[in-house]
Amino acid sequence: MVMAQTLFTSLQQQNPGCHIDVLAPAWSRPLLERMPEVSGAIAMPVGHGELALSKRWALAQQLRKQAYDEAYVLPNSLKSALIPAFAGIPLRIGWRGEMRFGLLNDIRLLDKARYPLMIERFIALAYPENTALPAELPRPHLEVDTAALAALRDKFAIDLSRPVLALCPGAEFGPAKRWPEAHYQQVAQTMLDRGWQVWLMGSDSDAPVGDSIATSIRGEHTAFIRNLAGQTELSEAIDLLSMATAVVSNDSGLMHISAALGRPLVVVYGSTSPGFTPPLGDCVEVLSVPVDCGPCFQRECPRGDVKCLVELEPQQVLAALDRLVDAESPVRA
Repeated sequence: MVMAQTLFTSLQQQNPGCHIDVLAPAWSRPLLERMPEVSGAIAMPVGHGELALSKRWALAQQLRKQAYDEAYVLPNSLKSALIPAFAGIPLRIGWRGEMRFGLLNDIRLLDKARYPLMIERFIALAYPENTALPAELPRPHLEVDTAALAALRDKFAIDLSRPVLALCPGAEFGPAKRWPEAHYQQVAQTMLDRGWQVWLMGSDSDAPVGDSIATSIRGEHTAFIRNLAGQTELSEAIDLLSMATAVVSNDSGLMHISAALGRPLVVVYGSTSPGFTPPLGDCVEVLSVPVDCGPCFQRECPRGDVKCLVELEPQQVLAALDRLVDAESPVRA
């Protein structure tokens, strides 16, 4: 969803003031609300992989009343193209995907070599087929709900007198994308010893690893590490990350959000590669170690040792943090 903002921006650049509604899972509404290009969010009533033709038809009849001119279908599945066709939207644009002839009427054949990045594949749909993309591509940029920040600081008793390091140790894809918690613990301990505070961010499923990292901290700084994983709504996580002085993350959704918020960001890569969906920000460092078996793009390490992550040392991340924070502000906290 964060990557998709580049399409919305491209459409607005070519058609200033155009009305863009986005049909997407309800969980993504907080992200869409932070995109000024988007006029409205429509909750998708059908779960991933579910056909549910009657639900799709019913929603399409509601959309038909809005008289949309164009529909851009970003997923490649046949099912994702049904609602725009059922709604009778005149122009339906997308990549060919699962043989969607008839459902899409501006159907493109993807040249992966020409468009290696996901955002390039999204942006290309905003232009006539075979049009050269702009030299400077738009990047995701999420706006912060400044009105909600004060309430959020009260709710979580936020004190920003110390710089904030946000750690995002989770990754829904699987353990082969998760930097070892012992490495995260070492980074947290070092930054706490330097006078920072540490917030652990993530979903409910990331709460146990957050607890493990937080409880491993020793010394006088234990009061300055907080496990917020599973304690926030997505909208709150966005606003909390906007307050971070710097972020360390696995290849995950929170990585993309942090980059779109413009935060200094260090990303550790394991089984995946930044060659398709890299974090898009001006103050980002991507770290990985070359291994003979990767990138394998597997959820779990086929070798069982996760060498690509274990051998990426905490000192490398700390050095990257130093470079980014120094670049952001000449005076180190």
